[in-house]
Amino acid sequence: MREAYVIDAVRTPVGKRGGALAGVHPADLGAAALRGLLGRNAIDPVQVDDVIVGCVDNIGPQAGNIGRTAWLTAGYPEEVPGVTVDRQCGSSQQAINFGAQAIMSGTAEVIVAGGVQNMSAIPISAAMLAGKEYGFESPFVGAEGWDHRYGTGEVSQFNGAQLIAEKWDISREDMEHWALRSHDRARAAIAEGRFDREIVPVGDFWIDQGPRETSLAKMAALQPLSEGSRLTAAVASQISDGASATLLASEWAVQEYGLTPRARIHHVSARGADPIYMLTAPIAATRWALEKTGLTIDDIDVIEINEAFASVVLAWLKETGADPDKVNVNGGAIALGHPLGATGAKLFATLLHELERRGGRYGLLTICEGGGTANVTIIERIGA
Repeated sequence: MREAYVIDAVRTPVGKRGGALAGVHPADLGAAALRGLLGRNAIDPVQVDDVIVGCVDNIGPQAGNIGRTAWLTAGYPEEVPGVTVDRQCGSSQQAINFGAQAIMSGTAEVIVAGGVQNMSAIPISAAMLAGKEYGFESPFVGAEGWDHRYGTGEVSQFNGAQLIAEKWDISREDMEHWALRSHDRARAAIAEGRFDREIVPVGDFWIDQGPRETSLAKMAALQPLSEGSRLTAAVASQISDGASATLLASEWAVQEYGLTPRARIHHVSARGADPIYMLTAPIAATRWALEKTGLTIDDIDVIEINEAFASVVLAWLKETGADPDKVNVNGGAIALGHPLGATGAKLFATLLHELERRGGRYGLLTICEGGGTANVTIIERIGA
């Protein structure tokens, strides 16, 4: 099997809900990441075989194949195709994995993979609610096979996060300590310029808006998301806007176009778990990936796991035995935000740059996804 090399990975700064990116059309937002990526790499855009973009809630300005639209909006060649992927929160990680698989299989030489999401413009779950006017209360309930297998109860990330906290005996205080760590780490990363190489600005906006100074006392004063819940807004990912992009290439393309690879794709896979718990699949997916590669969790130098909720990360830590000091070292989605379709490639960019900063060898990315699935991507730094 051929190698798939990582040439570069970038992201826009993340805007908070109603913030700096709220008024930016999703196609323009995606285009900003694409231009930022290709603008700093010496390859003719016409040499790109495909553009694979993750996005969730594909309605309105995010409909009509936003991957293709963003590429054209960026001013790039019409002969280069584009496609949009929806694997919920892991959509742009899946875009990277699909791109890597295309290169490994020999059906592509150069792939641009990324993601975009404007949650200020198109609220979370907008696509799931769009069917109501046609008589469908949800995408799940009402399907005979689903109702027979899983019942007609709530199917949501909020319910899943609460179930996880209960099953793994994760207290509200445990989650608030992790949330505080996320904010502290994110603010330190920004102050030290650790994101500077991975961020491409949108106009004059270039600093993430999400991280804030908070405290355990402030978190303790918040009301739970529902009566009896251990969850509050403080331990959940932030609603956000942003875009991301990654350049992948084969060995032939590296030599033909004079590209400099920074890492190689060591492993890609996805696994599933209970869709009612919804957010536990990173546990099974990580175990699967480590088994397939022969690596142990201690072999991994840098880990990014999406902080959909603090309970997701804390349960994963309990099950994998990973060193917390290797996990989300620059903060996570609780502080930095979670622009759904863009998050996978966003975290991939952070993973790549942090792996280089630390001089590590292996980096692992995993994200919990709606429907109870999770992706894992493992990269190996060139020269490690």
